[in-house]
Amino acid sequence: MKYRIRLRDKFYEVEVVEGEAILLDSYDAAPAAPVAAPAAPVASAPSAAPVAGGADAVTAPLPGTVIDVKVNVGDSVKKGQVLVLIEAMKMENEIVAPSDGTVKAVHTSKGSAVETGAPLVTLG
Repeated sequence: MKYRIRLRDKFYEVEVVEGEAILLDSYDAAPAAPVAAPAAPVASAPSAAPVAGGADAVTAPLPGTVIDVKVNVGDSVKKGQVLVLIEAMKMENEIVAPSDGTVKAVHTSKGSAVETGAPLVTLG
């Protein structure tokens, strides 16, 4: 199967054959004109869901295994800073802060399995 993956401002085209990933192409993402609907889902930064008290929960954009948690409660973070690394299909996925803030809670730990939409970190 062929996949098109976006990580930060770069696209990767990958083909998976018998459990092995083969990089077919990579290129920078060019800003495009707004489109009515996306052609296909693309892996991207996590969404932030509102939480009581003005905090935002950063959720897992895909299922996988947490391989590292880069922040602790009380840490100040900047937009785009890596919060958690998730391994999915032998690829490391950086989950980044959607905005500046302070880490109010960490809901996962290294080695934990997470599902899509699972809360990882709460920012305030």
